[in-house]
Amino acid sequence: MAMKWDAAREAALKILYEINENGAYSNIALNKYFSAHGFPDRDRAFITELVYGVVKWKLTLDRTVAACSEIRMEKLSPWIKNILRLGTYQLLYLTRVPASAAVNESVNLARRYGHKASAGYVNAVLRNIAGGGGKDIVPDRAKDPVGHLSVRYSYPKWITERFVDLLGEEFAERLLEAGNRVPDLTVRANTLKTSAEGLIESLKSEGVESLPGKYVREAVIIKSQVSVTGLEAFRNGLFQVQDESSMLPAIVLAPQPGEKVLDACSAPGGKATHMAQLMRNSGLITAMDIHEHKLKLIKDAADRLGTGIIRTELHDAAIPVPQHEGAYDRVLLDAPCSGLGIIRRKPDIKWSKESRDVGSITALQRRLINSVSKAVRPGGVMVYSTCTLLPEENERIVRDFLNDNDDFCEDNIAALLPPGLSKYARGCMLQVYPNRDGTDGFFIARLARKVK
Repeated sequence: MAMKWDAAREAALKILYEINENGAYSNIALNKYFSAHGFPDRDRAFITELVYGVVKWKLTLDRTVAACSEIRMEKLSPWIKNILRLGTYQLLYLTRVPASAAVNESVNLARRYGHKASAGYVNAVLRNIAGGGGKDIVPDRAKDPVGHLSVRYSYPKWITERFVDLLGEEFAERLLEAGNRVPDLTVRANTLKTSAEGLIESLKSEGVESLPGKYVREAVIIKSQVSVTGLEAFRNGLFQVQDESSMLPAIVLAPQPGEKVLDACSAPGGKATHMAQLMRNSGLITAMDIHEHKLKLIKDAADRLGTGIIRTELHDAAIPVPQHEGAYDRVLLDAPCSGLGIIRRKPDIKWSKESRDVGSITALQRRLINSVSKAVRPGGVMVYSTCTLLPEENERIVRDFLNDNDDFCEDNIAALLPPGLSKYARGCMLQVYPNRDGTDGFFIARLARKVK
């Protein structure tokens, strides 16, 4: 039996409290709550939409509430603040939800999580917004283009400013807009057990609609709203959830059957298991990670997919391993980064990262690339990748590494890329964008170690 909408809204409120007050990640908080409470798919979808919607549009929602309230946001209790965000999100962005339902259910929540005065206050603010209040919060574009885009698309000013400076106002606006869209659920067919076409048929037999991906041969887009882990095709290891952009590093590294490969920052194992497929389960992949609990994620994925060549190793990749030196044919470094290319999947990134964080991130990236490069044998290949869009985390890391290491050189990647993306290659590098390419934002560079 389906929950009532107010119960769904209450679930969303509790999850938002975990995210905004306790620093939980949206996807983890949702999964944890859903694991503890059995919800029908329809209710899960509604709760997910509410949670991601509020996180995504937080800046714009808060500005709207502030314009219609005599009490400053910072004076409100966390529960009332999140109830107002929930109600405002429904009024502004969910056209299928009647305004009366958005207001009344928010008032009911305020009674439950506040007091009588809180309920009256929430009622007054939301009725003001429903009547058209707070519509003049977006700064004038001609006078303040960055402020305009920041409030209109709900991004911190520093990210908006960086994108405008880097890409120009028009491209930046399309990028910001794309970051607020709900992304496709893309999976990678496990070619050790099936093909993309075979997976589409298997999913169809479970009543799931899917279609081929945009670029990568093994990519499949699932169109139905489903709990992926409940599918027989998932349990049988026929696919792994992975965006097409995230499939590109393994494709560009192009590991061959029988080779030795190091995946330096491997968890949760999507790229390692992809490489095992490309190697036809022949050779050795050392999947390294600094966190022991994350090694289990790699092992679980490898077991479910039937990839028998992955060996996990607990180690900080920023510290060279003497026995790894020159021992690997290919090395993949999918480096920790600011994550600005995956905001559409993880909107928390907008609010959890600050401009000053980038310096410490790039310092780590430099240590990592210098450390893991030592594992590449002469004549071998290294791929450096991130899921961000900032040049100081991408091109600059690669250029500085090449300037400091004359035993490495650029290795052209255009011929390795899927049709539709090769035209965007710049020598050894590729940057993909959500707005232009319909994928997550990703950077990939391929470097070769010279034979002395």
